[in-house]
Amino acid sequence: MNKELVEKIKNDPNYQELVSKRSSFSIKLTIAMLAVYFAFILTIAFKPALLGTPLSSDSVTTVGIPVGIAVIIFAFILTGIYTKRANSEFDDLNNKIKNAIKEH
Repeated sequence: MNKELVEKIKNDPNYQELVSKRSSFSIKLTIAMLAVYFAFILTIAFKPALLGTPLSSDSVTTVGIPVGIAVIIFAFILTGIYTKRANSEFDDLNNKIKNAIKEH
């Protein structure tokens, strides 16, 4: 790719919008995932008895198992949310950029 084409893409308002929106959205999702993950880890570190409590009086499964599974499911949900937005809004902006470059 030549420098002129790179500069043309960088100066495209659709490209700038794409970079801004995608970065902002991914940072928000990252913060959400980190908050959930660190809450889980900090609970393990400072209140291990909470997650070590059995689900019922005769159960060997502790509260930590479903909570850990919930953390994993939360990560999958965030991935789905990002993918849905990437396949709609971000792809639309990407296609506008490609079309603008093809026209020139």
